[in-house]
Amino acid sequence: MGKLGRKWSERFEFGFFTWPALICVAIAFYIPFAMTIRYSLTKWNGISKHPKFIGLDNFKQIFSGDANFANASWFTIKYALLYIVLINVLAIVLAVILDMKLKSKNWLRAAFFIPYILSLVIVGFIWKFIFMQGFESFYDITGWDIFKLSWLGEPGPAFVSVLLVSIWQSIGFYMVIYIAGLQSVPDDLKEAATVDGAGPFRRFFSVTLPLLAPSVTISVFMALTNSIKVFDVILSLTAGGPGGTTYSVAFDIYRDTFQNNMYGYGTAKALILFVAVLIITVIQLTIFKRREVEA
Repeated sequence: MGKLGRKWSERFEFGFFTWPALICVAIAFYIPFAMTIRYSLTKWNGISKHPKFIGLDNFKQIFSGDANFANASWFTIKYALLYIVLINVLAIVLAVILDMKLKSKNWLRAAFFIPYILSLVIVGFIWKFIFMQGFESFYDITGWDIFKLSWLGEPGPAFVSVLLVSIWQSIGFYMVIYIAGLQSVPDDLKEAATVDGAGPFRRFFSVTLPLLAPSVTISVFMALTNSIKVFDVILSLTAGGPGGTTYSVAFDIYRDTFQNNMYGYGTAKALILFVAVLIITVIQLTIFKRREVEA
């Protein structure tokens, strides 16, 4: 009887501490996700009490004749690839520099990290002012043609603007991850490589970079998910312009759902985005974790 009583007591304690968390997760995630699946199969304007069930028609329309979704997907793919590569390379370079014995390294680390504290919406509005008025003043002072470009009025420069602002705002976060990784690399391995005659570049690529594999996995994962879901910087910087050339998938979902009142159709797109992010991140984590083990 004593053992039985202890067993029930342990079960009660386990349920007492876990069920509230499970209920909160269900309310915040599982129930809305189930409702998302339901609404993606309907034609609904977000107002009527009884959405019209249309089956898989929303998905058929998305994959067969939605040019906006196709263009937004291509924009998101280009943006994600460039963002992942550039921000990780630049963050590693900055981390290596700021991991050296510099007198001002703490101030420089703070300077690079501060933009990450700001919301991308605020950053977007700040850079919109810089692109539209600040660059005009720079052109008057320097005469450089680069400041005369229509950075937000032409498709090519607008894409570059969104990419550069995103990298500028978030590079400090990835830099901190890589600095933490660099500080965990044993000094005796670097010293042994130096004794063997390895130069700075050889030491970095043969010793330091392989041991940074966990940091690379985390940073690429974060960059991948953030770039695929890019929305706020586009909303505040270009509003999807010029001519819809900077629509991301997330912005296209927002436009269809909240501007065009196509809630069922927008929910179907959101579900596709969720599945795409899930599949891509699982593949990425699997590949990078395998490389960590090999390293």
